[in-house]
Amino acid sequence: MSENTFTIRGANVIDGSDTPAIRQDILVSNGVIAAVGSILKGAEEGKVIDGSGLTLTPGFIDMHAHSDLAVLADQQHLAKVTQGVTLEVVGQDGLSYVPSNPESQLALREQLFGWNSDPKNFDWNFYTVEDYLKKVDQGCAVNVAYLIPHGTVRLLVRGNEPGFASADELQEMKDLTYQGMQQGAFGLSAGLTYTPAMYADDLEIVELCKVVAEFGGYYAPHHRNYGAKFLDAVNECFEIAKLSKSPLHLTHCHMSHPSFHGRTDLLFEQINLAENSGVDVTLDTYPYLAGSTYLHALLPSWVQAGGAAETIKRLNSRESRQKVIFELALTGSDGNHGGVVNWAAITIAGVEKAHNLRFVGMDLISAAKLLNRKVEEFYLDLIVDEQLKASCVIFAGHEPNVRAIMQDKRHMVGSDGILTGNRPHPRGYGTFARYLGVYARDEKVLTLHGAIARMSGRPARRLGLIDRGFIKVGMKADMVLFDADSVIDRSTYEEPRVAAAGFEMVWVSGIATLRHGKRTQATPGVGLRKAR
Repeated sequence: MSENTFTIRGANVIDGSDTPAIRQDILVSNGVIAAVGSILKGAEEGKVIDGSGLTLTPGFIDMHAHSDLAVLADQQHLAKVTQGVTLEVVGQDGLSYVPSNPESQLALREQLFGWNSDPKNFDWNFYTVEDYLKKVDQGCAVNVAYLIPHGTVRLLVRGNEPGFASADELQEMKDLTYQGMQQGAFGLSAGLTYTPAMYADDLEIVELCKVVAEFGGYYAPHHRNYGAKFLDAVNECFEIAKLSKSPLHLTHCHMSHPSFHGRTDLLFEQINLAENSGVDVTLDTYPYLAGSTYLHALLPSWVQAGGAAETIKRLNSRESRQKVIFELALTGSDGNHGGVVNWAAITIAGVEKAHNLRFVGMDLISAAKLLNRKVEEFYLDLIVDEQLKASCVIFAGHEPNVRAIMQDKRHMVGSDGILTGNRPHPRGYGTFARYLGVYARDEKVLTLHGAIARMSGRPARRLGLIDRGFIKVGMKADMVLFDADSVIDRSTYEEPRVAAAGFEMVWVSGIATLRHGKRTQATPGVGLRKAR
């Protein structure tokens, strides 16, 4: 009998369908759930796991992950394994590393250092979706699904330059999207406040989403505005979905701008109207008030045109710098969702140079005061000194809105976790445990089975998976066994790399990646391919 053939006895089984727990036995045979119910008779000694007093659920699906490199470079991948994640959806926010060529991939490595770092001795020899998924197949801690990143496609076709695509360029983008979907991608992501995607018009997105829709994929936008024009940006997403006939998944769908505090009803009204007009809408959020990104993301788009070298050149020009400061502090930056920057809300999370380590964990105003500098000048100097490698955490959330959105029937869980940097956002290590421990058990904002559905069954349906996401006969044995009474997140903004508590076992296709709360050496994860 192989390692991934075993019985779990007497666990409280939550099957992922948003129904309460039932005490059951589960038989796993060769990585697949073979039976559910009272099936213990005849089980061999040593092949039985006592689940008494524990909760067994499907493995958790992170619908918005930035583990694009971590799944390849970090075989332990403790951030996700220790909180029950068995599948991550990467290629998010319109920016990842394929499709690419050596030149565009190098530009992406520079731009995305604050998200993913640039691992040493890493094999960068992959340029297509198929290449990337084959590297995942060589052994990962979790399964991986990939979204085609619109900004990455645009960069490959026309570089990091402003302007709309020509007819020929648009056709080339469509061909690349078709190829990526054909190779197994699950949809298209967009990052419309990041360059080069913010230079595109909606027609470009519609045309690419039409290709995605042919394959049954979905559109996952980081839309054009999470600030005062949030609702306008969401409406643009609905229009794109209607015109392309593509399902829509609103990623990190937080309403954080002060003008929307306590007004989630406006979002739900718009979603209901879109659904009534035929749009298939879902969304995800993380259970925290702060966001996170690379530090130079707040810059106006014109400064970032042409890539890292041109950005730094402009920031070193006195004339350009004064124009940048004027937009950041007075008129608003499109990199900051059209608003002026709230410097006190931005904490430095990661730097590359040793002399800047003293600023990690400080907000920009406090860091600037340390050097007796104006905050705008300090911000730009730090970006230049770090060669665009710094990252930040931005505090801008509203707790009542976070709670209201997570209760929505279309809601799913996405960590948006950035795992690199000196002091990254705690959501990377804590999102799933926080939903279970804080919002389900302690605060009762969600039921436990409702939280599990948001992490398993609902995401599986959105992805179109037919063999994962539920505890049912015939499903892959991607499963989590945890103590519902003690499960909790332990990562904080001060100490973000602390594993969650309460998780006993995690399996991917019946192979344990976590056993008795400790990471095993197993790397059974594969790259999932979407069937057309």
